[in-house]
Amino acid sequence: MPRPRGRRKTGRVIPEPALRQALAPFRPILTDPALALAAGLLILFGAHAATLMPYVSALAVTVFGLSDGAYSTVLVVASVLSVSASVGFGILADQRANRRAIALLSAGLLTAGTGLVWAGQGALAFVIAHALILPLSGSLFGQLFALARLAASIHPESQRGAILSALRAAFALPWVVVLPVWAVAFGAGAPLIAVYPVCLVLAAAILGLTLRYWPRDGATRWPDPKSGLSFAAALREMAEIRVLARVLALGTISGAVMLYLVVIGLVFSQTPGRGASDVALYAGFVAGLEVPFMLALPAIITRIDRTVLIWLGAVLYACHLAFLPVLAETVWVWVLILPAAAGGAVVLTQPMAYLQDLLGMRPGAGASLMALQKLAGDAICASVFALGAAVAGYGLAAALGAGLCVLGAGALWAMDRRSRD
Repeated sequence: MPRPRGRRKTGRVIPEPALRQALAPFRPILTDPALALAAGLLILFGAHAATLMPYVSALAVTVFGLSDGAYSTVLVVASVLSVSASVGFGILADQRANRRAIALLSAGLLTAGTGLVWAGQGALAFVIAHALILPLSGSLFGQLFALARLAASIHPESQRGAILSALRAAFALPWVVVLPVWAVAFGAGAPLIAVYPVCLVLAAAILGLTLRYWPRDGATRWPDPKSGLSFAAALREMAEIRVLARVLALGTISGAVMLYLVVIGLVFSQTPGRGASDVALYAGFVAGLEVPFMLALPAIITRIDRTVLIWLGAVLYACHLAFLPVLAETVWVWVLILPAAAGGAVVLTQPMAYLQDLLGMRPGAGASLMALQKLAGDAICASVFALGAAVAGYGLAAALGAGLCVLGAGALWAMDRRSRD
């Protein structure tokens, strides 16, 4: 790794200013057209998700009149289709090296699903879009990181981890900006369904940029050979014990993230003196601080083993999750924002890079492992919440989730250490 530039004074090297080091990951992104495209699309996709996802349940029940049972069915169907599409499209992209075609299809489905709800404005349109069309478009997230990984491969190896961390921060950044804007808009009387025309504009922009700037298949500046594996062979590779064990271990971490989103509102609503405004304030601070922590990660990624870093991030995140119900009544609960943001910056970025490297020669299939990790995390979150809440309340659920998070990260470190020995 090159030594930092600076003037020598009394035999010592003065390092680059901290700001210049923090902005270093953005230099290749700003100068490489493919990385710049990935960053722009991730920002737009993040804005689309931040605009729509927090309000889907309220839209389903209060605007379109779905029962809790009907909406639960929509969620189950959507989850199955989303994972299936991510895995299937990822394998096809590796088989045929047709990433542009699959990205266009995903962006087109995103636009069609969003537009259908806005045009139909009825329960049937909502169900078709959210149960069938939009889940298929979710594979775009994995394809964007597959593109980023391939484009980063022509840059020095020491920069690649920093580039991918900066791109993950690009997806998170809109959440910090978009949520407060919508809070003001709804407070001023905007109808909840107003999210759809805004999302339609964002989806159309994603489709337009993909159509105009996504590199042509077979004409990229980096090698992207076809995998040569049949669909069944690719599935068998992803189903190997060494792969599934690591996906499950990382699933405990994503399960802890999901569990935090589930319990924070419930814990604060049952705590005297707390309420919805505290939930918004806590979650907003955590999301806002995660971005600078993500941007600071490149400074240490090259100095520490990735599985060790994931374990440290899991410990920090577990501390925040476990102590949230314990400290909810006190002013000390706000101190937990720091380990939540620092740990979150790690557990939201490094597992993604790890999974992509796990099937290094097949970036599409590697990216689709993120969908399997999310599925495992959702299942773990639901199980832990049901058990903990039934036995002793939300505090036990949070403690169990935190313990599994640390245990899973430790198991990941142990598996990788054993494979190296």
